[in-house]
Amino acid sequence: MDINAYLNRIKYSGSRVPVEETLRQLHRAHLLTIPFENLDIHLGTTIILDDEKFIEKMVRQRRGGFCYELNGLFAALLRALGFKVTMLSARVNLEGILGPEFDHMVLLVQLEERWLADVGFGALFIEPLRMDDRKMQIQSNYAYRVKQYGDNWKVMARETGAPWKVFYQFTLEPRQLQDYAQMCQWHQTSPRSWHTQNRICTRATPDGRVTLTETKLVIKKNSERSELPISTKEEYADALRTHFGIEIGEISKWE
Repeated sequence: MDINAYLNRIKYSGSRVPVEETLRQLHRAHLLTIPFENLDIHLGTTIILDDEKFIEKMVRQRRGGFCYELNGLFAALLRALGFKVTMLSARVNLEGILGPEFDHMVLLVQLEERWLADVGFGALFIEPLRMDDRKMQIQSNYAYRVKQYGDNWKVMARETGAPWKVFYQFTLEPRQLQDYAQMCQWHQTSPRSWHTQNRICTRATPDGRVTLTETKLVIKKNSERSELPISTKEEYADALRTHFGIEIGEISKWE
């Protein structure tokens, strides 16, 4: 892996020593620069689980990706820097129903403490969470919990004043990248997949988040929220370019 190119991509110039603070800063830098996006699925471009393809797309081409790509790429970087990383299978909680195994990838990073890293969910914690801290972990206006239930672990979150919501459930069984291949294919092709039904590009910002869907551009900044309707291909392409630095040559294929 070209570590320098990756770190330049995420605008990171800090320590490379595999310790807690480095993990925190890398996690944050990744989320602030590389968007969660599923555009290839809607362009008919097959997503293949391979570290070199991740680097080509997200580092060299300066694109984003969805969970397997983003966390797969981040795991490769952490390993190259000397971190001990384990891929885990997570089942996403969608409207109270848990998805199948390998629905999502999360990362267990073993330091003096165990940490849960996830740069591929779309919008969740911006810094990794302590696995064994039973207290609330506060980040900005959100509180998070990682709770164990037998062999299962759940990630829960809530905004200030709102009820707790379970985002996903996982076990600690180690997985390999190719274990996710079948579900990766399903998410790209099944009409029942959230990704085939929705086109999205979203990225954290230092004070909020910017999100582009098929119909609108939403910018959240602290407690303020602005929304701009998107009604033409030209408006969509301009929003991609302006807010995510993404140029899609095949935009004309999108109806």
